[in-house]
Order: sequence, then structure tokens, then C-alpha cells
Amino acid sequence: MCPLMPMLSIRSVFKPAAVTLSSGTKLFCCCCSSSSSSSSNHPQWSGLQNWRESPLNHDRFWGPTGPQQPVSSMPAAIELHDGPIRLAPSLAEMGAVVLNTADPLLKSKLSHLAYSRWRQENLPIGNSDPPARPARPSKPPLVSPKEIPPPRSSGLPLNAYMLHNLAHVELNAIDLAWDTVVRFSPHSQLLGEGFFADFAHVADDESRHFSWCSQRLAELGFSYGDMPAHNLLWRECEKSSDSVAARLAAIPLVQEARGLDAGPRLVKRLVGFGDCRTSNIVARIAEEEVAHVAVGVYWFLSVCEKMDRAPCSTFKELLREYDVELKGPFNYSARTEAGLPREWYDPSSVDEQDKKDDLSEVYQRLACIISMEKENSSLNASSG
Repeated sequence: MCPLMPMLSIRSVFKPAAVTLSSGTKLFCCCCSSSSSSSSNHPQWSGLQNWRESPLNHDRFWGPTGPQQPVSSMPAAIELHDGPIRLAPSLAEMGAVVLNTADPLLKSKLSHLAYSRWRQENLPIGNSDPPARPARPSKPPLVSPKEIPPPRSSGLPLNAYMLHNLAHVELNAIDLAWDTVVRFSPHSQLLGEGFFADFAHVADDESRHFSWCSQRLAELGFSYGDMPAHNLLWRECEKSSDSVAARLAAIPLVQEARGLDAGPRLVKRLVGFGDCRTSNIVARIAEEEVAHVAVGVYWFLSVCEKMDRAPCSTFKELLREYDVELKGPFNYSARTEAGLPREWYDPSSVDEQDKKDDLSEVYQRLACIISMEKENSSLNASSG
């Protein structure tokens, strides 16, 4: 029996049951295919361990040639607000402080402070409750995607328009990562400390990315909140609030992976616009997003292995159950580098593999027929 089973409760239904944590949070909540294969059969990002062991990254300012540490110290106004982070006794409680912080720049700075304390002070994971929704500033107004103005009517030049959209994604990504830490903190014994260390690290990366975007917007004469934004990313987070596996599938393996797809296209558009400084920032962010998808792949495979589930079919079933949409075009090379198998998300890949399997079966049958014919010929020759 899996050593995790005493910590789980199984709901009996007419089809294979969902596997649920004792509090009601699910590891899986769909009828998933079982598998005896190990996650070690899946190639993973070669840089994952180096990313985990990398020193704290304080390069939160984008200098003339790339990332660097800020020249000036943290403003006094910011230091006045970091008391709750400095007093919080655990990672989860610090994450809750970040989630309840509305000011975007302060949220970004507190996120870095929280992760720095976690790395330097050997704090426990702890336990906390996330807010129903993260605190948000009054601007930008959140509207439906159809109400987002096109570039020409946004009041922003194209480079600032694209950068504002990216800043919104990065701000949401800070909250998505901390929500994962805080929401599933009651199950730290089941998931392991490494799970929370990885997602706190992701939150720190995202806070640095937002800092770069915010700085560059200011250089262009704009700021985050100068145009409306959508709330689609947080909706995906809310959908998966009851399931660890669904959260991993919906956020790092779908939402973060979209960043791998969009990053190179955005870089090209910015270069074409003539803004190389912004394009360099976006290129660096896209490069660092590989680690975040790789983290999702690693922990999704880990959960699947613990529950004896087939990762590919489980991923697809979770997306269907939680109504998570996959959108192309896909950056296959970046996704493969991150360890995300093509057959998980690309139907054409599965179709090609099915064709190969069908051809292989035909070849095997032909070989068998030829072998039988040869045996019959030999028998006939010997009897004659």
C-alpha cells in the first residue's frame, strides 16, 4: 500500500473514486488511469537542480546592460510596511501577508523579502489561510477580455501596451505562486518541504519580473494601471483551489507554458517596434519562465507517481474536468526543454504516434505472415 494512504480519505462512487486529502483538498478529482510507470521515465529540465540551489537573486533593477541590484536602498515608505513580513513566523504566514497586500510594487518587494527570510532564517512552512482573492489596487480596472481596448485606442504606444499586459501577468503570477504555497500549507507533510520551497522561489522570480516591467513602464512615461486588464489568470487559480493536481496542471503546465509560447513572438514585435531595451527584458523573463514550467512538471509527475496515476491521461482529464483551455501555437522546443511532453498538450502529436503504432502493428503482422509462409514452404519442400 502507498505510505500516503493513511493520510487520505477515499470517496466511494460508481466509477473509480477521487483521492482526497482529509480536509477535502483533492490530489485528484477525476477518474484517472492508473500506471505502474515511474516519473523517472520522463526527461526533465536539466537546469532544475541548479535553479533550486542558486543564491538569492537581488537583481531587481534593469541596468544599462541587464539585471543588477538597485543602486539605492529600499525607500523608507516601503520599510514601514514590511513589519508583518518580518514578524511572520512561517513561510505560509508570510505568503498570506503578500496576498493581502494591494499595492503592486509593495507586493513585489514583500514577496522578495518573504522568500529571502525563508532562505536565510530556516523558518518552518507553517500553516495559514489564503484570502478568497488577493488584494488589488483600484487601478487597473478588471474587465472581461472582450472589453480590453486594442492598442490603437488604449492611449499607450504599442511597446508600453505590450509591457503593461506582461506586467499584469507577472503581478498575477506572484499571487498564483503564493496562493499555492498558502492554500496547500496544511498538507506540507504529505507534499514535502521541497514543494513549498519551489513555489516560493517561483514567487520570488515573478516579483523580480514585475519589478523590471514596472521600471521600464516608468521609463516610457507610464505605470501599471494606466489601462484596463482582465482577471482570467485568477479565475484559473480559483478553479483549482480544491485540487493540488489540478492546480499544477492549470497554472504551471498551462498558464506558465503559454508564456513560453508568447515570449519569442513578443520579443520580435518589440524589436520590430524599435524598442530593444524592452525586448531584452521580455527575452530574459521568457528564459526564466522555463524553470517555472519545469517545477510544475516535476511536482505533477511526483503527485502522479505517489498516486499511481498515468501523467499524460491524468493531465488531459484534469483539463477537461476543470474546463481549462489549451491554446496554440506552441513553442515546442521551449516546452520540451522544460520537460513538458508534446503528447500531453498537442493532439496532432498523439495522432502521429497513433499512426506510427498502427503501422508498427501492420509491419509486425506482415512479418509474422512472411515467417509462417517460409515455414510452410520449408515443410512442403521437405515432404516432397
